[in-house]
Amino acid sequence: MGNISGKNAWTVKIGEKGQFVIPKEARDMFDIHPGDTILVLGDSERGIAIPPKDMMNKYISMIFGEMSIQKEGEDNE
Repeated sequence: MGNISGKNAWTVKIGEKGQFVIPKEARDMFDIHPGDTILVLGDSERGIAIPPKDMMNKYISMIFGEMSIQKEGEDNE
C-alpha cells in the first residue's frame, strides 16, 4: 500500500479458516520464513500486532513477568 519513512501497510484477506498470508514484502522485511514461529499480540483497543521475531523472547518474558507479579499480588489479598 505504501511506505512512509519506514512505515508500511498492506491489505490481506482472511480465508475461510480464519487464516491470512503475510505479504512477501513484510516476510522479507522481518526475515520470516516457512516453519518460523511468530508471536501475535492482541489488545481490544489497539488491535493485533506481530512484533519482530528477534523481540519475541523479550515480550514473552514481559508478559509472564507481569502475570507472575499480578498472581503474587492476588495471593496477598
